[in-house]
Amino acid sequence: MSRALLRVLVAASTLVGATILAASPLSSPAAHADGPGSGSPWVVSLGDSYISGEAGRWAGNSNKSESLVDAGGPTTYYDNANHTAETIARCHRSSAAEVYLGNGVNGMNLACSGATTSTTTGDNFKPGIDFYNGSAGQGQALMLQNFAASHHVTMVAVSIGGNDFNFASIVQQCVEDFLLSPSWWKDYCKDDSVVKNAMSSSNVATVKAKIVTAFQNIRTAMRNAGYADDAWTLLVQNYPSPLPNGSGIRYSESGYTRQSTGGCGFWSSDADYANNTILTTINNTVFGAATASGLTNVKTLNIAGAFNGRRLCETGVNLVENSGIASWSAPGAVDKTEWVNQIRTVSTATSDYYIQESLHPNHWGQLALRNCLRQAYNGGTPKSGTCTHGTGLDSLSEPNMTLG
Repeated sequence: MSRALLRVLVAASTLVGATILAASPLSSPAAHADGPGSGSPWVVSLGDSYISGEAGRWAGNSNKSESLVDAGGPTTYYDNANHTAETIARCHRSSAAEVYLGNGVNGMNLACSGATTSTTTGDNFKPGIDFYNGSAGQGQALMLQNFAASHHVTMVAVSIGGNDFNFASIVQQCVEDFLLSPSWWKDYCKDDSVVKNAMSSSNVATVKAKIVTAFQNIRTAMRNAGYADDAWTLLVQNYPSPLPNGSGIRYSESGYTRQSTGGCGFWSSDADYANNTILTTINNTVFGAATASGLTNVKTLNIAGAFNGRRLCETGVNLVENSGIASWSAPGAVDKTEWVNQIRTVSTATSDYYIQESLHPNHWGQLALRNCLRQAYNGGTPKSGTCTHGTGLDSLSEPNMTLG
């Protein structure tokens, strides 16, 4: 198989999010149009797919039947006022997104799948965290400004930076190298140019500066909407590890089972590098940018290890059909199945799966992050912390999580 053909057949995830001023599944903006500093509180999410709710339709993975893992149904990403369509195509703002905290706190999801720090236009509009205002739409900072001017926003949660590191291309390169080289002569992605360039010190500095600007744009938006800096909190979250290290992958490196069955086509050495270098570099850059931004109202949510033990292809969890349960909704499913979506290829073109859902927190992962975010919100007095998982579901049918 040629490398050119494989680029057609294999695609990786894009860190996703969405932007819209439509009602959340839990509340209606029109019913809570309170001015800044008064009325019912709102939490707004900005950024990319890891906060927008990408892959939130699917609870676990299955190679047998979509119905075994379809937790949200075909309307999962429909975020317009009456939930009949997406407001921005492929933003994939799902009903499982973490921002919908409930318990008297309203949620507004302004993130978008594939978003970078700056707005991009093309086949699909991707609003960045800026003040873009054109025929294609508005940037997320401008949308936040407009929304906050008529609603009592007490916290803005943001996940951004992964796409600025070209994460999707990195994943695609790693999967290509796995599929195009034999186990006795492995071609690793960790030494390929797309990875080396992304991890170079010059690129890290460039991306950090972009993230700093994004955070400062959020502050400007809130100031323009009439908020003092101490009237709201910026909650910056980093990225969770989606794959275990190579020793924790339940499929052998021999053959193609890792991708054909597990949907995790990485050589073990590349999986190690992804966790120890790529993820660490991205997360350090995000939190470093929060410090460098100069904002005085920042809290951080560390979710790097939140899925450990529940990751894609990890030993200890499995596909639904191999877990001894009937479907995603069976008792104990949350502890037996994966919280990260498989890396998909065009073989799913006739299915309801999207390639862009690849390697993203699924329904269980999104609800786990919601639990983390709710604890970080802390009843209106936001706090920093590191989130890890427990076992079972809580009274809200979310995975039990601990913020420490």
